[in-house]
Amino acid sequence: MSAPAVPDERVAAVSPVRRLLVRPELGALIGAVVVFVFFALLSSTFRSADGVANWLDPASTLGIMAVAVALLMIGGEFDLSAGVLTGTTGLAVTILATRFGLNVWLAVLLSLVLALAVGLANGYVVTRTKLPSFIVTLGMFLVLQGLNLGVTKLLTGNVLVGGLVGRSGFDSAHLVFASSVVLGGTYFKVSIVWWLVLTVLATLVLLRTRFGNWVFAVGGDANAARKVGVPATRTSMALFATTATAAWLVGTITALRNTSAQADAGVGDELTFIVAAVIGGCLLTGGFGSAVGASLGALIFGMTSVGIVYAGWDADWYKLFLGAMLLLAVFANQFVRRYAERRRRS
Repeated sequence: MSAPAVPDERVAAVSPVRRLLVRPELGALIGAVVVFVFFALLSSTFRSADGVANWLDPASTLGIMAVAVALLMIGGEFDLSAGVLTGTTGLAVTILATRFGLNVWLAVLLSLVLALAVGLANGYVVTRTKLPSFIVTLGMFLVLQGLNLGVTKLLTGNVLVGGLVGRSGFDSAHLVFASSVVLGGTYFKVSIVWWLVLTVLATLVLLRTRFGNWVFAVGGDANAARKVGVPATRTSMALFATTATAAWLVGTITALRNTSAQADAGVGDELTFIVAAVIGGCLLTGGFGSAVGASLGALIFGMTSVGIVYAGWDADWYKLFLGAMLLLAVFANQFVRRYAERRRRS
């Protein structure tokens, strides 16, 4: 008598509820709904069109970075230089356009080249030396922080570089990166459009492309991924370059919006990017997470930062709230991952 056939888990029927429970962004979605309802009940301004535009604005720039950082974390790496790199790219655009007289668009392009050089340098050192990305990018963080301050003071005598308005190419660059879109009489920053487009693009890449499979494989077990033919080194370097590109975009948006750049811009933001990704379902150990979840994590940040002001609370409560959200997210992510693993074994 032949042994009974073992059912293939890949074709087994899975209920919609179970599919939902193993989604990495579920916790962030619930958190976003709770945060919105909480502040909407406290403040009518928060739930108004102008209020929505106000809290989507900080969420958008954070969301752009959180999505890129989430991809990197899913791939099993960290980038602690991402925050200060947003300041470096903003300074590069401003200094090249104002001190060297370059067209703003050319300054933006050269700033992108600089960002990619930094990202690829991070990726090269990490993949070649096998040192923890935490240590390598912390070193890059310190290098960029020193360069930002030293170069800015050398050229201007202070820590601020201004004067972008009126420079060649400024108006068109400002339109693309820092203008506003009017919807129903309310002004929404164009950075929100950038954020949504990049979230959709990152989601499609992760879930619908071979590269997305490589990212999950490398983050889950890089050695095992190499044995089955995954180009782990190229994948990691591409992820570091992606994070650097996102930093360039945010730095450019900020510089053109403010028409100036500061030497200390972005310092400390790298931890916020990581927290947003973790709240969105990314595991610190890699191999699990989503771009949508990271965007929802950024949305929670944006709603909280503005909601606390609308509620009339002291802004010092902001950090307390985010710390609590981080802890809850870590517990929720652990539960989801363990539930998913049990479902695979059952």
